[in-house]
Amino acid sequence: MGKLTALGVKNAKPGRHGDGAGLYLLVSQSGAKSWMIRVQRDGKRRDIGLGSLAALSLAEARTKAADLRKHALNGRDPIAERDRDRRPVPTFKEAVKATHEALAAGWSVKTAADFLTSLETYAYPAIGNLKVDTIEASHIRNLLAPIWTKVPETSRKVKVRISAVLNFAHSKGWRSTEAPRKSVAVGLSKQGRGSNLASMPWADVPAFVADLRSKAPSTGRDALLFQILTASRTGEVRSARWSDVDLKRGEWNRPAELMKSREAHTVTLNSAAVRLLERIAAGRKLKPSELVFSSTKKGVISDMTLSKVMRDAKQPYTPHGFRSSFRDWAAEQMHQIPDAVAEAALAHVVPDKVVRAYKRTNFIEMRRTLLEAWGTFAMASGS
Repeated sequence: MGKLTALGVKNAKPGRHGDGAGLYLLVSQSGAKSWMIRVQRDGKRRDIGLGSLAALSLAEARTKAADLRKHALNGRDPIAERDRDRRPVPTFKEAVKATHEALAAGWSVKTAADFLTSLETYAYPAIGNLKVDTIEASHIRNLLAPIWTKVPETSRKVKVRISAVLNFAHSKGWRSTEAPRKSVAVGLSKQGRGSNLASMPWADVPAFVADLRSKAPSTGRDALLFQILTASRTGEVRSARWSDVDLKRGEWNRPAELMKSREAHTVTLNSAAVRLLERIAAGRKLKPSELVFSSTKKGVISDMTLSKVMRDAKQPYTPHGFRSSFRDWAAEQMHQIPDAVAEAALAHVVPDKVVRAYKRTNFIEMRRTLLEAWGTFAMASGS
């Protein structure tokens, strides 16, 4: 904790006032206030100006000072790094390029290419030349409106990718806020039911899950909740058997014949999914071959069983669409998780051979982290 306080900075008299760790507030005889950090590099002491109090608050000066100290300790020139951060705010096009360069290593080749192509096509004409710190919700809404109902899946991806760029810009200090979300959605109409993949906006999922859980449990509601929590296909959920579930390890080992890719796939079960299965299994003598979600005749439930839950809730979306909800959420909220991990969580084939090999090892734990965060988010509105 630093020695200075916001009030102390405001009332500071002429002189040098130390905050600790080499950070100083300098106050001239005229009352002008500025920040300076003292660092050691190559055995020599260097005093580096950070800027005026008008440009940097106490908290911002501490953050900047900590960054420059790290650069000095790592052998980099702290003055060069300071000046690098003083570069002018980039345009949206320039920020897209920077975002792509920073994040593409964690994406598949296709995703990296689609990221650029979609933004070049749909975003650049409207906001490509705008400085990223000037882009507001109205800009995003206006460029999305013409395509929102015509190409719903593409428009959702464009929206997520614009948000990723603006959030990256925020992390670089190029804009003061993260990407606007709710205000953009409010200005757009509901996407129609023209596609059987109509997906609920990820921000609405917790409220829907809370409403689902407020009703009496049923096979359909339980199956839909399990599908949401695992981001699975409806057919995989409907065909799930207890022999495939390992509650102790928190895994659902789906056999190849159950998978669209015809490759066996392990789903890491988050805590919410495990609790759901434990509730269903409580007090029952389960046979390994028994279906987790069975009809009254102990057979596989119909796909319409899950769709009916959506219709009864007066939702215009499909159960399968929650996979897109999950994917959009992962792209917008879990930037630290590589794109290929989210694709693997959906049991999508990862095209790159090296990434596929890596997926067999570390991806399982990264997917566990990702799906646990998704479960926490989805259940946020309930207990």
